[in-house]
Amino acid sequence: MDVLTYKCPNCGGPLTFNPEDQKFHCDYCLSIFTEEQVSAVANQQAAAQMGSDTTTQTIDATDSEATAAAFTETEPIEEAQLDLFLCPSCGAEIVTDTTTAATYCYYCHNPVVLSERLSGKFLPDKVLPFAVEKEEAVEKFIAWTKKKWFVPKNFFNKAQIEKLTGVYFPYWVIDANLKGSLSATGTAIRVWRVGDIEYTETKIYQVQRKGKLAFFDLVKNALSKNTQQKMVHMVQPFPLEKAVKFKSQYLSGFQAEKRDIEMQALQEEVRGDLKDYSEDLLRDTVAGYATVTNVNTNIAIENENNRYLLLPVWLVTYRSNGDGKKVYFYAMNGQTGKVSGILPISFGRLALASLGIFAVVLLIALIGGYFI
Repeated sequence: MDVLTYKCPNCGGPLTFNPEDQKFHCDYCLSIFTEEQVSAVANQQAAAQMGSDTTTQTIDATDSEATAAAFTETEPIEEAQLDLFLCPSCGAEIVTDTTTAATYCYYCHNPVVLSERLSGKFLPDKVLPFAVEKEEAVEKFIAWTKKKWFVPKNFFNKAQIEKLTGVYFPYWVIDANLKGSLSATGTAIRVWRVGDIEYTETKIYQVQRKGKLAFFDLVKNALSKNTQQKMVHMVQPFPLEKAVKFKSQYLSGFQAEKRDIEMQALQEEVRGDLKDYSEDLLRDTVAGYATVTNVNTNIAIENENNRYLLLPVWLVTYRSNGDGKKVYFYAMNGQTGKVSGILPISFGRLALASLGIFAVVLLIALIGGYFI
C-alpha cells in the first residue's frame, strides 16, 4: 500500500491544505502552492521514479493514484482489525484501523495519506474541501460552549480545545427521478343562514394528482463506526455544488475515513426515503378541502444516480468524569461553520446556581415580609 506525505518542492517539509485560501502551505519555509502546482510536482516525481524503477505501475494523472509512485511505498502488516504502516518521513510505525485513509504520524506529526484505501472501487467521485480553518473552528467552538452556563470548567482548557480535529467522512449522495400519483376523496362544506334556518352544503370530490418528481443530493452515511452520525447529520446541509474532483492531496493535514457501507446495504432505506418524500409532496398539493380521506399513492423510481463523496467535519469529543464516563460529541460543518453537539453538565455549577437563586428569592421574601 502507498503511504505518502506531500512534501514541499523547496525544502522537503510536509504540505498541508489550508481551508482559508484553498492552497497548500509549508510550515517550514512558508511556501504556498496551488493544487495544480502540487499535482504537477508529484507527477514529475512519479515520472522520474518510473524511469528508474521498472516495477512501478502505470500512473493515471487524473485521480489520486497519479501521485502514489512519487512517495515511499510500504506493505501493511495486518493484525486483527488494525493495520501497521511505516511513516515515509521518519520511519516510525503508524497503526490505523481498516477504514482510516489519512492521519498523522504520532512521532514526527507529518500528515500521512494511505492512498490505496481511496483508490479503485473506493476512489471517491468528489471531495468537498474544508473552508473553515482550525483557528476559526476553535473560535466558533469556544463561542458556542460559553453560551452554555453549566459546562464543566475543564472543558475549556487548552488540551480539550486542541482535540478539535478535521475529518473527511465518507457519504453516499443520491439523485433520483420518480413518477407518482395520488387519489383521494375530498369534501368541501359551505354553510349559510336564511332567517332562522341554517343550510349546509357538502360537496364530495374525487381528487387525482399525478406528476414527475426529482430529488437531488440526498446524503447518506457510509461509515459504520461513525457513532457521532447524529451530530454530523445535524450540521447538514453541505454545499455540494462546491465539491471538486477527488485528489488525495486535499486530505493532507486532516484525517479521513473510507467507506465501509456499500450502496446495496442502503438501497431499501434510500428508496423508502424517496417514496416518503414523494408522498409528502403529493399530499401538499391537496389543499382547500374540509376533509381528505381514502388517500392512496403510487410511487415508482425511474432512475437513480449514486455518488461517493468525502465531506468535511470538525469534530471534538469529551469524556466526562461523571455520568459513567459518558462521551459527548461536538461537530461543525467544515464548509459552512454550522455547529451541533451535546455538552456535559457540571452538577456542581448547577447546584451553586440553584443555591444562589434560592438565596435571592429567600432574601426578597424576607424583605417583603419585613415591610408588610
